Amino acid sequence: GTIEVGFLTTANRLLSKTVATGDVFVFPRGLVHFQQNRGHGPAAVVAAFNSQLQGTQAIAMTLFGATPPVPTDILAKAFRVGSGEVEHIKANFAPK
Repeated sequence: GTIEVGFLTTANRLLSKTVATGDVFVFPRGLVHFQQNRGHGPAAVVAAFNSQLQGTQAIAMTLFGATPPVPTDILAKAFRVGSGEVEHIKANFAPK
């Protein structure tokens, strides 16, 4: 399948990519990350972890204040709210 993957750096910068069968993507340890099936059929992922020391991040600022922004539809689905609510929240975390 096709999956959109991404993570947010400690500077709240989004790095994302669409991966397909056979592709590899590495999430750095301790950073907020996501993956979502963007295809029309099933998709499978193999994940492996190399440490139990996950680190910490301020989740709200990381998710809603990232540059470029985390796609609204991903946040809406993750938090089970509407796109309008996500956009409202993002506006509160926009860089000043």
